[in-house]
Amino acid sequence: MTPHAAATKNMARPVPPAEVSAPAAVRPLRVIVIRHGQPALPISPRTGHKGFRTYIDEYEEAGLDPASLPPAELADLVGELEAVFTSDKKRAHESARVLAPAARVIADPLFMEAPLAAPHLPLLRMTVPKWAVVARVLWHAGFHPGIEPWASARARAREAAAILIARAEADGTVALVAHGYFNFLIGRALVARGFKQTGRHRARFWNAVIYEKG
Repeated sequence: MTPHAAATKNMARPVPPAEVSAPAAVRPLRVIVIRHGQPALPISPRTGHKGFRTYIDEYEEAGLDPASLPPAELADLVGELEAVFTSDKKRAHESARVLAPAARVIADPLFMEAPLAAPHLPLLRMTVPKWAVVARVLWHAGFHPGIEPWASARARAREAAAILIARAEADGTVALVAHGYFNFLIGRALVARGFKQTGRHRARFWNAVIYEKG
């Protein structure tokens, strides 16, 4: 056999299966999005629009009610994490401390709640949760005097989701302890990035929703 024929034969030889590199396994990603515990102030007082405006300010400054403890199964879910993200609001930061006392709490104002403004409706007296629903509907309709508009909050939620995904890619699982409506916006951004949702966003303290991919 000539050298050229030998070389051609070697080039045509199939690669043994052992020499073929297997594709890298896709690492499952998990993002746990949690609403904070109950703040240390009354939740459902009946009030007018001026009282609701005052309540918004007091709610933003309130810390966690010491009697508000996370469910044991939720604490177990995040208990092994080295770090937990939270907003810079006192009620969220303190909730993260109670939920995962051994974890490093990473506070970032990026995760703060989508804001509300009190509408000027002087003839109405309602409970605070009902005022919040009215204010949120009006916010979506364009009522945002001096506060962040809907489009900006949605863009911020996409940025927040990207941060959580990056951490999940590094650690496998990441948790955020933040705020009800903004958590919902983050969840929509995660679903748009291919994550599957388990659980529902509800107006409940310590409510948790899990997003998984891979």
